[in-house]
Order: sequence, then C-alpha cells, then structure tokens
Amino acid sequence: MLIRLLRRFLAPYKGALAAVVLLQLVATGGMLLLPSLNADIIDEGVAAGDVDFILRTGLLMLAISAVEIGASVGAVYFAARAAMSFGRDVRLAVVQRVGEFSAREFGTFGAASLITRNTNDVQQVQMLVLMTCTIVVTSPIMAIGGIFMALREDPGTSLVLVVAVPVLVFTMVSLILLMLPGFRVMQKRIDGVNRVLREQITGIRVVRAFVRDETERARFERANDDLTATALRVGRVNSLLYPAVLLIANASTVAVLWVGGHRVDAGEMQVGSITAMITYVAQILMAVLMASFIAIMTPRATVCAERLLEVLDTEPTVASPPDPVRQLPARVSVEFRGAGFSYPGADAPVLRGISFRADPGTTTAIIGGTGSGKSTLMRLLPRLIDATEGQVLVGGTDIRALDTEVLRSRIAVVPQKAYLFSGSIADNLRYGRPDATDAELWHALEVAQAAEFVHATPDGLNTEISQGGTTVSGGQRQRLAIARALVRRPSIYLFDDAFSALDPATDGRLRAALEPETRNACVLIVAQRVSTVQDADRIVVLDNGTIVDVGTHLGLLGRCDTYFEIVESQRMASV
Repeated sequence: MLIRLLRRFLAPYKGALAAVVLLQLVATGGMLLLPSLNADIIDEGVAAGDVDFILRTGLLMLAISAVEIGASVGAVYFAARAAMSFGRDVRLAVVQRVGEFSAREFGTFGAASLITRNTNDVQQVQMLVLMTCTIVVTSPIMAIGGIFMALREDPGTSLVLVVAVPVLVFTMVSLILLMLPGFRVMQKRIDGVNRVLREQITGIRVVRAFVRDETERARFERANDDLTATALRVGRVNSLLYPAVLLIANASTVAVLWVGGHRVDAGEMQVGSITAMITYVAQILMAVLMASFIAIMTPRATVCAERLLEVLDTEPTVASPPDPVRQLPARVSVEFRGAGFSYPGADAPVLRGISFRADPGTTTAIIGGTGSGKSTLMRLLPRLIDATEGQVLVGGTDIRALDTEVLRSRIAVVPQKAYLFSGSIADNLRYGRPDATDAELWHALEVAQAAEFVHATPDGLNTEISQGGTTVSGGQRQRLAIARALVRRPSIYLFDDAFSALDPATDGRLRAALEPETRNACVLIVAQRVSTVQDADRIVVLDNGTIVDVGTHLGLLGRCDTYFEIVESQRMASV
C-alpha cells in the first residue's frame, strides 16, 4: 500500500528525486574518502614527518568537505520540495475524493476519521518521504561504500562486520514487527479522540444545558487514555531500538580495536588503518542506525498509507455516468416515478413507490409526520443519495444519466439545518453565484427578509460570520441561506424545512416575496407547518415513506385523514 501511494504521488517529482540521489551520492562519496585520507596523513605524513604531504592532503580534505556540505544542503532542499509537494497533492486528492462522496460513504468513514486521515495520516507519510530522501538514499551508499573501503583498508579486521551487521538487522526487524500492530491501533485511537472532541465542541450548548460537563470530560478522558496506553505500548518497544543499536555499534568498535591491535602488533596493518577502520565501522553502523529511524516510521506510515488509499480507492456510489447528458432546457420539470430508497442493511425502505410531477412555475409542498421520509425525498433530487428503486427525472431525463455538476448547477438547496461558512455575509451569499454583484446580493436579502438586520450591522455585507453561523440567530441563519439560494437563480428550488425558525409573520412575508422570484422555476418545499404549505399549487402528503394523497389544501382537508389530523393537531396546539 505504501509503495503504491508513493509511486502514484511522487511520479511528478522524479527530477527532484534524481537530484537528491545524485547529490547524496556526491556527499556520501566525500564522507567515505575522508577517513582514508586521514589514515594517509597519519601513516605517510605524521609518521614520516612529511609536512608538505600533511598540508596537501589536509587542503584536499577541506575541499572535499566543502563539496560534501554543498551537496548535502542541495539534497535536503530538493528532498524537502518533493516531500512537501507530495503532501500537498495527497491532501488535495483526498479532499477531491471526499467531495465526490455520497451520504453512504460519509457514513462509512465518519467526519472525524476523514479529518484525521487528511491531516495526521498525510503528515506521517510526508515525514517518511522527507526522511527517506535525506537518510535512506544515504544509508545504502554509506553502508556499501563503507564495507568496500573497510575491505580496502584491511580485510581481516572487516570480518567484525560479518557478525555486527546481521545481528543489528535482526534486532531492528524483530522490534519493528512488534510495533506494527500498535501503530495500526494508534491511528484508530486518534480517530476516537477526534470524534469525541468534535462532538463535544459541536454540541457544547447541549452539554451545558443538560449539565453533562463531567460526563463528557470522563468520556474524553477514556478516549485519551486509550490513545495514551497504545502510544506507551509502542513507545516501550521503540525505546529498545536505539540502545540496542548503540550497544552493537560500541561492541563492534571494541572488537575492531582488539582485532586491529593484534594485527598492528603482528605488523599486518598500520596504525592509521585502525583509525580509518574505526571510522568506517562507525559509518556502516551509523548507516544502519539511520535506516532504523526510517524503520521506526515505516510501520506507522504504512498504516497511514492504507487508510489514505482506502479513501482514495473508494468509488462514490453517486457519480456521473461514462457518457453523461450535459444539456438541460432552460425550464425543467421534476418527476418521481415509483422512486424508493432503502439504507444498506435496513429492515424496511425509507421511501417506496413515490410518484408525482412538479412543473416549472409551480410550487409543490411535501408534508408528513416525523420519520415519514420527507428529507430523504429531497436528498434524492440533487443525487446526494441515489434511489434504490424507480426513477427521478429532471427535464424528462433520468438524473442518473445526467452529469452531476450540470444537475446540481440547476438546483439551489436550503437544507433543514442551514449552514454558513466562516467569512463575510457577502462571501456566504456568493457561494450561490461567485460573480453576483452587491446589488444582486441586497436584492436577495430583501426577498429573504434579511436586509433589515444586515443593514443594522456596522459593516453590512462585510459583516463577519463565524463557522457554522453561530454569531447569528437561527432565523437569521435560515434567511441568509434562503438569500444564498436566490442569488444562484436556479431552475429548481428545494426548501427542506427552511422556514421552521421563522415566526409566522416573517414566514408569510417571505413566501409572498418569493413568488415573483421563482415564477419560472420549479419549487419544492418540505415543511412541518400547514401555514407554510397551504398556498402551494400541490401538496404531497407522506406517511411511513409512501404517498397518502396529493392535492390542494382545501381538497385534502375534505378527503385525506392524515392531512386533516396534521391540520387539527397544529390548530389545537395554537389554541
């Protein structure tokens, strides 16, 4: 999984990676030459008293060091650019894929997990890429080059490496295999902490209203303790790695001194060669040690790569067909033909046998009790979910044959829970249409009965709105969402209980102002209040996911028991 992710997103940066390898080769070559030159200074310069040789070799070592430093800096520069670009591309790909998800995929992953995957998971893999470019490229060059140079200095003493390197590799692999399952659990624990924290921040008013502060604190503490316990288990294993490598490295140095001392005493090697051998052994074991840092990061990065590819490889259940219809008439109708919807694994369908037509220039209202499927019906039209039976047609074309962007560009949705983004009022309204003028924004606000309170703010259209619109009231938030829909100038308006936070007087004025604005559009309204739907051209009454009756307000009063009960219950509640 990790290799597939790296191959996919590092391909555009082959040039930078090639530069990293070349520069690291130059830098490591310089590092490998210096111990040999130092040995020559000891054996041929100091021992022989040749000052000129010492100066010439010393200047050469300085020149090599300068080249080594320059190559190392260049390698880090290109490695950093490749790693940061890799992280940017992966995050963008995840965001684009998530943007294509339907409600089913969102339900599968969950918002908390998607946030973790696009932040912490990407960061783990990105850090691995950076470390790989700066360390892993160096390690094999240094290890192989060090072995070659050590054999060149003294084959007999180099036999120490025959024991040291396999022992070191075995120790590293054993500890890494112990850490891998822990890293997989750790990422899930991070998901859990994010999920609890996100719920508590979003629902802070409910927590305080029901005095559940201690309960929520304990819930977060449990999630946090689970993460801490997992991290400690992995950390205990991880803490053994560095001491084990140092123990093996120091033991190897002692072995080189012991073997080398005997060989110098026997006249089989020179003193300078011992210093070079110690340096080469240290470099070889350091290369393995650096590789161990990558080995520590690789298991967690592998788990993160699996989680990222799980998102990237998930095909949205709602997607444009291979050869979609891209043209729709200016005025479009909406038609449901035996449409139904069932959630995966549900015992019964949410909707079944839904059939009605809404023509342009008309208003169709949908009313019913709680759980009758009204909001689910509205989600079918913009293909937030797909009907599991029957058809939904726009302009006479099955929406599954339409390009999803074309379909959604003709629809304006005001959801049951109006959501505003952080930014100014103007920024939020221009989500409907980015090229809208200020005059058009004010006109939409007038129609939505929101101009008065926007005028009352010191900055008008430039008034800042916090994330989610928490700095305005529920009614103001709904009216701004309605204005955003009006700015869009769509062919189809979907108002999903969009007037619930408005008082009856404002509701009446708004619906009266909407009528001329939506004269050429198809309007569908979901509402709980009868006063909101009674003037509609057609009212669709839902009960338990099926259509009970369709008609006008007066007609339904006389023949539809379900509608009559809704009207009577609201009349009695208002008395």
